[in-house]
Amino acid sequence: MNSTTGITSFVGHLLGIVNVIWFHADNVADLRAAFEDAFEDYLETCTALGKSPEKPSSGKLMLRIPPDVHGAALVAAKAAGTSLNQWAAKVLASAAHT
Repeated sequence: MNSTTGITSFVGHLLGIVNVIWFHADNVADLRAAFEDAFEDYLETCTALGKSPEKPSSGKLMLRIPPDVHGAALVAAKAAGTSLNQWAAKVLASAAHT
């Protein structure tokens, strides 16, 4: 809340792309609409500039990890009854959302 005016303002920033996309609103319900407007403006700006919008991640990830970590991950995946890929996806998702 702004102590001078007593107005609450919510501000958002689209993460995961290099371009800067900010949006704001005075309440949570309007924040979604502000996000959608900002994203639509981003797409229109890309078109006007002849640039392609940034694409989401491909889902392919190559990691270089120590052999002992690789081995421990293989054991953990086997113990969980999953493939290493499924196990790693679950672990990375959990870490990314905390």
